[in-house]
Amino acid sequence: MQSKAFIDKKPKGLGFFERYLTVWVLLCIVAGIGLGKLAPSAASFLDGLSINVNGAPVVSIPIAICLFFMMYPIMVKIDFTRVLAAGKNWKPVGLTLFVNWAIKPFTMYAIAVLFLGVIFRSLIGPDAIDYVKMPLGLDLAVGAAHGAGTVVLVDGVRMLAVPLWRSYLAGAILLGIAPCTAMVLVWGYLAKGNDAHTLVMVAINSLTMLALYGPLGGFLLGVGRLPIPWQALLLSVGIYVALPLVAGYASRKLIIRLKGEDWFNARFVPVLTPITITALLVTLVLLFSFKGDVILTNPLTILWIAIPLFIQTNLIFWLGYGLAKLLKLKYEDAAPSAMIGASNHFEVAIATATMLFGLSSGAALATVVGVLIEVPVMLLLVKISLATKSWFTRSV
Repeated sequence: MQSKAFIDKKPKGLGFFERYLTVWVLLCIVAGIGLGKLAPSAASFLDGLSINVNGAPVVSIPIAICLFFMMYPIMVKIDFTRVLAAGKNWKPVGLTLFVNWAIKPFTMYAIAVLFLGVIFRSLIGPDAIDYVKMPLGLDLAVGAAHGAGTVVLVDGVRMLAVPLWRSYLAGAILLGIAPCTAMVLVWGYLAKGNDAHTLVMVAINSLTMLALYGPLGGFLLGVGRLPIPWQALLLSVGIYVALPLVAGYASRKLIIRLKGEDWFNARFVPVLTPITITALLVTLVLLFSFKGDVILTNPLTILWIAIPLFIQTNLIFWLGYGLAKLLKLKYEDAAPSAMIGASNHFEVAIATATMLFGLSSGAALATVVGVLIEVPVMLLLVKISLATKSWFTRSV
């Protein structure tokens, strides 16, 4: 028997904000570059509002606020008490977890290194340097080496000078270990998939990230010679996953107890998506206010980053889709299982990149490119799924 959906508002296709997300991101690129050129002091002031440790900025307060409001609406929709009951269909759940955590992070790393570190390295600039935050908890002297970087002074602040392509690699890694945003509910719905299974995996991925995001991120960033102390990754997961998760769980229970579930679904939930998108767009404007010079100097930068992300998204989709066929899953389970792996939880990736490496870092820019391609690529995969329904058996 199909379990009851536990994210209460059933997706009804792309809303106004989601449908034109790529357009909004492009407008934010223009607005951010314009802000950086016309009012650089304003952007610098906002980014300077941060919590510092050992003289290095660790948490940007404006960005932390924006990113909380990106994540909270996702978490408050989830009723975690129904996860176990809804997840009894172990095949699609097991397939999704296997692809998301045993395969996807490592293929993302390999593809990103191949394209950013080899094929496109000369185009990005073999000697191009990016200045990123000093890793939290490290008190290194100017001139000290750390991974692939060297500690330098930038405007009186100790920063880590790293090869630019490795900074982009870090952003790609953070995307690769962050599967499944809540928008995958829309992709599964448009592909006529099993809504209950999609809903289950959104919740399970949120819980799984608490345990696996830090270890996988620390391992792959270390392999990429951009080592991050464990306390920095744990702090990032705590602020940008655990905090909104706890806040969402607690406020959901409180609101339903005070106002009732009908009011929660009809009045509270509908206002959340615009809040998420607005917080995302404000973050992007600030990010691009710092990256304008990079983009204007080399306008194809976004393309070099987008190509490996596009290849990775399609590879993971077809891998999940093919394994679903081998497991003899019904189409209604196969389509969302493949899309959950293909989709990225870009909210968490952006949050972690800005906290670990800085708002102006190449890592943060790479995570934003993930947002830029998410809608058109996932809509393409929806069409592919609908066109190949005959490959699978269907629910009776």
